[in-house]
Amino acid sequence: MPIRIGSAADIVAAKRKVVAIGDLEIAVFHVRDRFVAWRNECPHMGGPVCQGGLYRRVIEVLDDERNDLRQEQHPEDINIVCPWHGVEFDLLTGQVPSNPKLALASVKVEILDGDIWLHV
Repeated sequence: MPIRIGSAADIVAAKRKVVAIGDLEIAVFHVRDRFVAWRNECPHMGGPVCQGGLYRRVIEVLDDERNDLRQEQHPEDINIVCPWHGVEFDLLTGQVPSNPKLALASVKVEILDGDIWLHV
């Protein structure tokens, strides 16, 4: 059943919107010119993952002997960090970069006439 949650322009400006639909909390994000939606429930321990901080993915730069040289931030990849235990998820795929089997539950997003609709 599709549910309208607001205008796409408002979410672009805010970067995210968390909504309650019945017993579910769902967050919609605007990332890399796309809209994605995830259930606001961390698969690790059930925390409110979608309310966590957003950070560019950290890249560890190593020398030829695999010694740490420095850390850099990826120019495009954004991770969301669960506020309960610090588990990081790729905001675009919903997966934990170090363990792709651990992932957020996705919700289908549709844009119609400039509005965001969730299919729950």
